[in-house]
Amino acid sequence: MTTVAKKKNKVLPIILGVLLVLGAAFGIKEYRYFSKHVDTDDAQIDGDISPVVARVGGYVKEIMFEENTAVKEGQVLVTLDDQDYKIKLAQAEAGKVGANASVGVSQAQIAATVANTNTAKANIEAAKVKLNLAQKEYQRYANLIKDGAITQQAFDQAKAQQETAQANYKAAVDQYNATVKQVGTTQSQLNVSSSGVTLRQAEIDFAKLQLSYTQIKAPSSGIVSKKNVQKGQLIQPGQSLFAIVDNHSLFVTANFKETQLQKLKAGLKVKILVDAYPDDEIDGEVYNFAPITGAKGSLLPPDNATGNFVKVVQRVPVKIKIQTKNKMLLEKLRPGMSVKVSVAI
Repeated sequence: MTTVAKKKNKVLPIILGVLLVLGAAFGIKEYRYFSKHVDTDDAQIDGDISPVVARVGGYVKEIMFEENTAVKEGQVLVTLDDQDYKIKLAQAEAGKVGANASVGVSQAQIAATVANTNTAKANIEAAKVKLNLAQKEYQRYANLIKDGAITQQAFDQAKAQQETAQANYKAAVDQYNATVKQVGTTQSQLNVSSSGVTLRQAEIDFAKLQLSYTQIKAPSSGIVSKKNVQKGQLIQPGQSLFAIVDNHSLFVTANFKETQLQKLKAGLKVKILVDAYPDDEIDGEVYNFAPITGAKGSLLPPDNATGNFVKVVQRVPVKIKIQTKNKMLLEKLRPGMSVKVSVAI
């Protein structure tokens, strides 16, 4: 019995010693690892998600995609009934035709008025010549009547001719001024008509733009998700129809504790382990840091100035670029997937 007790007394210290050695080895291994790495499992896959909204209202005429399928940028996905918008475009084009007609009328009026102005100007020159002759004749008769060489009747006739020539000259000047004023008025009408043409062209451009919005296209390449539209449905401008996830813009958002940030900087290499695919390790790189903590950017940020204060370690979102050539794995990744990241410091 004594021998058995002695053996048991020897086994227990050996077991304790082995456990201590294993614990020490594990502790040294963990110490060496965490002295060179910063880890967190508060991380997930993120990506660019483009919401697609209707820019004009109308009834859905056709849907040319299925949810959770890949689409290309610029591909028409939904078409709306465009009859109303075609009618508006036709009305705008008809309005422009009328405006162009008004411009043509104003241009013809200007041409006719300019011709009248040239005629009136020629009439002034002719009246001016006749007036000069009549004035000279009147002056000559005035000298002759002083000498008694002509009769009073001849002098009165010369005087009447001079006054008539003067009246004709004044009438020609007045007519010329009237035609010049008419040119200015017609030119103003032409400017108004030209402005009308510009306005009608703007209406046509706007109608064409509205008509183009009846074809809803993919803003980027990716996978369609969150489909919220059905054929025959009446949609309103600004209504969300679906979203497109760009699977070529995936990255990781890791929420590190504020006490870990001292060891982190942009450019550090990262190992990414996706929970859904634990056998595939992905390489990454620290890209940048969020300007605020996650709590501060939440809908209802905490206010430590009210109530009792309990210090809570904050977390700061860090963007990590994914660097891998494994296209098959990248195609399986989805925004929102949980991951664990390990940054080599």
